[in-house]
Amino acid sequence: MADTEIRTVVIERDFSHKPEKLWRALTQPHLIKEWLMNSDFAPELGHKFKFTADWGAVDCEVKEIEPNRTLSYSWDAYGLESVVTWTLTPIASGTLLRMEQTGFRPDQNQAYHGARMGWQDFFGKLEDALGRME
Repeated sequence: MADTEIRTVVIERDFSHKPEKLWRALTQPHLIKEWLMNSDFAPELGHKFKFTADWGAVDCEVKEIEPNRTLSYSWDAYGLESVVTWTLTPIASGTLLRMEQTGFRPDQNQAYHGARMGWQDFFGKLEDALGRME
């Protein structure tokens, strides 16, 4: 592996919900709080926002937004400068949700492995939150 190789965390999961429902969970702050973190997110291109938790904050900016299809934002914290991209693909049983976080440098092993574990946990919480949503 080259020293300059940037790594990416990818998680895909089928959800038995329509893309519109997942989109709400990804873009409405009161719903985002249920499965990810507190935020002042707004689904507007260029909107700067923060995710906050007891361990600190993540600085973000909306990079791409296509309702019910694609959402991408920067995810910068503790020296990590990355981009999180959500892709929603309708499937017969509901929605295939793909989360890709790219930008992990070779010297950011802890952040990379933390993200691999953390996103799995967040996906589980997202499934729970979707089950409670109308």
